[in-house]
Amino acid sequence: MRDVINPTDGSVLARVPEATPEDVARAVGLARAAFDEGPWPRLPARERGTLLFKIAEAIRARAAEFAETDTRNMGKPIVEAEFDVADAAHCFEYYGGLASKIHGETLEVPDNALSMVVREPVGVVGQIIPWNYPLLMAAWKLAPALAAGCTAVLKPAEQTPLSAMMLAELFKALDLPEGVVNVITGDGPVAGAALVADPRVDKIAFTGGVDTGRLVIKGAADTIKRMSIELGGKNPNIVFADADFEAAVDGALFGAFANQGEVCSAGSRLLVERSIYDRMLEALAAKASRIRVGDPMDRGTKMGPLVTREHQQKVLDYIGIGRGEGRLIAGGGRPKDAQLQKGFFVEPTMFADVDNRARIAQEEIFGPVLVVIPFADEAEAVRIANDTPYGLAGAVWTRDVFRGIRVLKQIRAGILWLNTYHPTYNEAPWGGYKQSGFGRELGPYGLEHYLETKQINLNLSEAPIAWY
Repeated sequence: MRDVINPTDGSVLARVPEATPEDVARAVGLARAAFDEGPWPRLPARERGTLLFKIAEAIRARAAEFAETDTRNMGKPIVEAEFDVADAAHCFEYYGGLASKIHGETLEVPDNALSMVVREPVGVVGQIIPWNYPLLMAAWKLAPALAAGCTAVLKPAEQTPLSAMMLAELFKALDLPEGVVNVITGDGPVAGAALVADPRVDKIAFTGGVDTGRLVIKGAADTIKRMSIELGGKNPNIVFADADFEAAVDGALFGAFANQGEVCSAGSRLLVERSIYDRMLEALAAKASRIRVGDPMDRGTKMGPLVTREHQQKVLDYIGIGRGEGRLIAGGGRPKDAQLQKGFFVEPTMFADVDNRARIAQEEIFGPVLVVIPFADEAEAVRIANDTPYGLAGAVWTRDVFRGIRVLKQIRAGILWLNTYHPTYNEAPWGGYKQSGFGRELGPYGLEHYLETKQINLNLSEAPIAWY
């Protein structure tokens, strides 16, 4: 059994099973039987979609409970958790509608034949999700898989399994056929590795860190599994001198510190044009000092604790590295408030005058640490933005829409914004370039990764082939 910890005070929230390889094998066996012999892949698409609508309704009916669970388990402010729950419900709803929109095609071919293309579910999918959006990441993975007719084994992060277990209860109450969704709790090196290695799994969908992602890719390659992989980012947020200054300041802070900075798409590198650089630093430092860090169940809190004590220490270690690589202008450690000492809190922290080759500018910290880098002109901004092994997200702030689009088109990343940061939509593709992974989630693009493409050729001639 594993203790599930409340990061606000270090108390134990629950105890959950620690899956063994044998447990994983049983879960995969149930998913395999449900796909090969059960009704789910054979249901009319409209019926699968109807059940997804019911899942969305059931999530909304327990919205307060889901939000509180993620806040207590992961540490995100309750207001952010409520947005996550609403988004998760809509994700199931979106794919409920899309389930009946899976189309094949017929092809004109140079023969007396009819050639058809049909789309079929990929089969049993193993889905491994991170701890920063526990419910939402489960929805992103499960909704398209179920819409396609797949069966699934979902492994939530070992730190944050509770909302995924609530989902499993919800599925059971809605009479989802046995074995269609199986939730296993356990750590990556044991449960996750067993899921990746099992030859009965047809596809792995993974969201997490780059180092773990490499292991997943190598493990899945042994049995040539289908894969969609979403990894980290060190995302550029570019502010030109003609931007709406106050909007850019707010966008820089929200881009870096929403969800405590524990976001793969966080705008953790702020690139600022030199002519407004000093003014921007002053405004950022002043506003960062007013960000309310505290109990995430308090609706006035803007930043909660980090997910674990180990992760808190990792972020503090990076802040120590940053003291030698830049000029500290805000934060720099744990909050001084005595009431927060039991929790895993870190102040919103900013370093100025950082060289883009510095470790804090190249390595994903995954916490509330923002590095600020000056640039001289558009060409230098693009060069610095792309000088990273990652390519997940980024943004540009400018009133010149022509320049904005010109720069966005040059940034090698999969998710980009103009004059905002972080809004994302279930209708649009999510994923990155370079070491940020491959494949896309959400929208019709996400559904594609749970479908196989098959050609069927119908001979319309009664004459024999007469080859021999």
